[in-house]
Amino acid sequence: MALTRMQLSQQQVRRLWRAAGYLLVAAVIVLSLVPDAPTPDRRGADKFGHLLAYGTLMLWFAQIHLRSKWLGVALLFTAMGVALEYAQGLLGARTFSLADMLANVAGVAIGWLAARAGCDGLLARVERWLGAART
Repeated sequence: MALTRMQLSQQQVRRLWRAAGYLLVAAVIVLSLVPDAPTPDRRGADKFGHLLAYGTLMLWFAQIHLRSKWLGVALLFTAMGVALEYAQGLLGARTFSLADMLANVAGVAIGWLAARAGCDGLLARVERWLGAART
């Protein structure tokens, strides 16, 4: 079966990107707070997960917001990472970790740097592949 391209309007595609981004945010929140979230067996490997999660969030939202909004996005994800670590400590099922908090912030910084380095055009490439009509 041949893969066919969909014809979507620019507005539809942007809504899709935002919805997917909000699902990513929800996944990070849920995985941060559920007691039985999967964790890597190797010591320190969870820090890579924090870097990856927050880097992905920052890079994703950097692609759907103008550069002038990136600082606000970065501050929101930094605050989210800090708040979730405190919430883990308060809820008791998980533990508060300053190292995890720092990994979250580092992930935001890595996502920002990746966007600045030119990775902020990834979603636009997908849009072109999908044939999104420019409106």
